[in-house]
Amino acid sequence: MTLPQQSALNAAWQRRAALHTSTNTTAYRLINRAGDGLPELAVDRYGAVLVAHVYRQGVKVQPPQAVLQELVDRVKAEAVYIKYRPLQGNVLSAEARRTLTPSEPLIGQAVERVEVIENGSRFIIRPGEGLNPGLFLDMREVREFVRATAAGKTVLNCFAYTCAFGVAALRGGAARVLNLDVSRHYLDWGRENAELNGYTTAPTDFVKGDVFDWLKRFGKRGQKFDVVILDPPSYSTTHETRFVVERDTARLVALAAPVVQAGGTLIVCTNYEQLPQRGFVSRVREGLTGVAARIVETRHEPDLDFPLAPGAQPYLKVCVVRIG
Repeated sequence: MTLPQQSALNAAWQRRAALHTSTNTTAYRLINRAGDGLPELAVDRYGAVLVAHVYRQGVKVQPPQAVLQELVDRVKAEAVYIKYRPLQGNVLSAEARRTLTPSEPLIGQAVERVEVIENGSRFIIRPGEGLNPGLFLDMREVREFVRATAAGKTVLNCFAYTCAFGVAALRGGAARVLNLDVSRHYLDWGRENAELNGYTTAPTDFVKGDVFDWLKRFGKRGQKFDVVILDPPSYSTTHETRFVVERDTARLVALAAPVVQAGGTLIVCTNYEQLPQRGFVSRVREGLTGVAARIVETRHEPDLDFPLAPGAQPYLKVCVVRIG
């Protein structure tokens, strides 16, 4: 390991001292690219497993083995999995995906499944599965916001993935959570997450389908929710729609706003790096044209384990909108 790498690693480690000893949160980011002085590397901790993300535009390069081994020694990790981040994940062929996301660990023994804790909620992580192992760590504080404000409310969780927002809402005492995603695989995973936290689930709360199509259906029926969460991927393609965050955020917000109860909350998110905060907020406002609504706050990734490089803008952009 070079001296600059050692210095950067030591500073990153010290910054996260409170997380290293937490029993309430065992999943967090150890290295955050340029924000921690290692521009091509991010490392996430999921309990006893580390997931390293190498940012070289989908090119397989020699990962910083010494840095990773040092982190293994510090956290006593059982395994390190490697993900070579592509420019756009949704266009990868199955073969390219397998090449860039090896199912076997780079260091240590294979771990098929690990359970982690985030602010008291429990989640299942599958570190060898694809680009993302089941929990987006930059959303930790946004999920906590949902938990803290969900009591007695009906929640529509769009683009639910493994339903982490849904779990947070249930833990906050939501009256009902409807999780909506195009993937049955991830919805089943999300149902496992809910049951891991002690909740009895019903198939009708985990709906497979296209979000745009379902928002139109809810709008025609006049069906409304107290909280609607929009956390789309930056790019996605289904049989019904193609979504690009820069182009289609306003259209998505325009479909979702009528589905929110008067006095309710719409939460709109993106972590697309190339869309700056001002542009994202502008697109959300465009989607609210003609709607009695206001953006009451904006949020971004946690400062503690997602520090930004000097002059950089947040990757994660979140608008909390009050309707009516």
